[in-house]
Amino acid sequence: MRDPQNLRLWLDVNGTRRQDGSTATMIFSVREIIAYLSRYMTLLPGDIITTGTPPGVGMGHKPPLWLQEGDEMRLGIEGLGEQKQTLVRWTR
Repeated sequence: MRDPQNLRLWLDVNGTRRQDGSTATMIFSVREIIAYLSRYMTLLPGDIITTGTPPGVGMGHKPPLWLQEGDEMRLGIEGLGEQKQTLVRWTR
């Protein structure tokens, strides 16, 4: 089993690497986050805990790089897998 505190994270937008980081740089460790949340709720298999994002978010670029309709995002976590998504316009 891989060390959850040493996994590479990445995000590509339209084939360009925008984010590249590691769980090693998290402010709170995976262990600390799970221990804290477990005090207040029951965690079940399949639950997702959002923890933030690695360096390189679009807002931090000069000028900012915002996602646009039709952009293709590919993201992954070493040892867990990858996913691909295409942005679509949201309408009510």
